[in-house]
Amino acid sequence: MAQKFQTPSGMHDLFGKKTKYFDKIYEVVSNSARFYGFERIETPIIEDTKVFQRAVGNDTDIVEKEMYSFKTKGDDNVSLRPEGTAGVMRAYIENNMYTKPQPVKMFYFGPFFRYERSQAGRYRQFWQFGLEAIGKGCPTIDAQIISAVYGMLKDLGLKDVIVEVNSMGDSKCRGVYKGALKKYLKKVKLCPDCERRAVTNPLRVLDCKQCVEVKQNAPQIIDYLCKSCREDFKKTLEFLDEMNVVYDLNPFLVRGLDYYTGIVYEFFIKDEELPLALGGGGRYDGLSELLGGDERAASGVAMGVERIALAMEKMGVEIKEKKPQIFIAQLGDTAKKKCLRIFETFRKANIPVYESFGKDSLKSQLNQANKLNIRWAIIMGEEEAIKNSAVIRDMVTGSQDLVEIDDLLKEIKIRLKNKK
Repeated sequence: MAQKFQTPSGMHDLFGKKTKYFDKIYEVVSNSARFYGFERIETPIIEDTKVFQRAVGNDTDIVEKEMYSFKTKGDDNVSLRPEGTAGVMRAYIENNMYTKPQPVKMFYFGPFFRYERSQAGRYRQFWQFGLEAIGKGCPTIDAQIISAVYGMLKDLGLKDVIVEVNSMGDSKCRGVYKGALKKYLKKVKLCPDCERRAVTNPLRVLDCKQCVEVKQNAPQIIDYLCKSCREDFKKTLEFLDEMNVVYDLNPFLVRGLDYYTGIVYEFFIKDEELPLALGGGGRYDGLSELLGGDERAASGVAMGVERIALAMEKMGVEIKEKKPQIFIAQLGDTAKKKCLRIFETFRKANIPVYESFGKDSLKSQLNQANKLNIRWAIIMGEEEAIKNSAVIRDMVTGSQDLVEIDDLLKEIKIRLKNKK
């Protein structure tokens, strides 16, 4: 017996109910994003490794532990993309998008890769969607991105959505805060990873799941914000209040990537047992320079599609589908040929139909139509095929009408309209 294969550890197949959630999420995201003026962008799954080393930061878990990196046959160092923002910014710079009206607003929806421990709604190949506004930064844009995603989650049927917000300040006030934080961290006991982080990047300690108690008495960055950062943060919160976005202030919230500046935020489903993190974002005004461009203000968000689908499933969100009400049944080769043509006629008219052309038994085809709760069956045997006609059977009342093939589409349209 040949060897059976399984998906690689931490990865999963998408099919059935899962794809229906994914399709619904994409539908809501793409429609809403375009309403807000975001155009779709898809960057390569593979990028030069330095794109992520410079953008995300060498001292982050993503670069240190989680990236899938390798050399190509041409000896290039590349990595599977672990996140979306760095690639979008690289595309912005490479394609001279700064010549367009600013900000350039883009959204993406696709797979990403991180080698990390698998858990509920988190995989080594995972899907994200994101919104990025590059070229201009202000509290209005930050608030509108938060509000757009908040609305998407509501439109997807999610309840108890909340946004945790904080400000990481700019490079100057954050530098002062880092000094105060380092001083504090010298006095407390840290896990082995955080002992190193306390020296290389102390903000990462605030994101550690093992050193939760350390945060309780740690200095808060909000107390170290300069006047400009404090004012921007205040305005953003005022805009969120105006748009009825529910948020909580979290003075220790930091994002896991080095390019963030100013406001940062994360979306959660409130749950007393286990709050479900859905994604987050913030300002990243310094990223363009890190990747070889000019200084460009920017703001963006990335959301986990698997996490959102998991939340939808837990909440019992139903995906309403427009199921076909027509079934084409045939008996004999001549009838099958003509039914194939009828099927294409309905496709061009954008009327969905079921069929089972692989079956030869008329009884089994009509049994399938009953199981699918079909209202009308178009039935053609050899005799009907010779006469260029077909029978329309009402599967509820059992009544039948013989109709010429050329009149089938018109007759079905009338019945569908009257049913409504």
